[in-house]
Amino acid sequence: METLVLSQSYEPVARIPWQRAIMLLVQGKVEVVEEYEDRVIRSVTVELRMPSVIRFVRALWKGPRGVRFSRENVYQRDQCRCQYCGHKVTRPEATYDHVLPRAQGGRTSWENIVIACVPCNQKKGNRTPAQARMTLRTVPAKPKRLPDALVVSFLVEKGLPLSWRKFLRDVAYWHTELEA
Repeated sequence: METLVLSQSYEPVARIPWQRAIMLLVQGKVEVVEEYEDRVIRSVTVELRMPSVIRFVRALWKGPRGVRFSRENVYQRDQCRCQYCGHKVTRPEATYDHVLPRAQGGRTSWENIVIACVPCNQKKGNRTPAQARMTLRTVPAKPKRLPDALVVSFLVEKGLPLSWRKFLRDVAYWHTELEA
């Protein structure tokens, strides 16, 4: 059995064996957020339910790294708006568009990726904005920092404990680093 580990701000950061979770709990580094109802850990003097979800009591320090290049961060940088028509776009409706298409030598980078709605992305196709007679609302650039945002999309993976679902988001799609 595994335990989901959350940061101090309830962001999923890892999956660990329940034994490691117990060790972190004994060390006072984490608190139990959810428990498995049907799993009990027993020792000679202690009986407790197996932790399903734990949360770090103190903030994790990862050091200065800058803003990670991910779909979520591009979405936040572009303020949830299509960079061609300006309409607000929900995450499921958002596409990310290469301003200079890869077929024309464009790279996947902060300076060449923008959020677009599906109709604008289809209209632009495999052309530059100038070739498609479209105008970019802002010039894409790497941000120094991003505002905090509440993410409401969820990842439901087969076999995951039900207690994890409210903490997991579409981490694999929105938060993994894009190719540089």
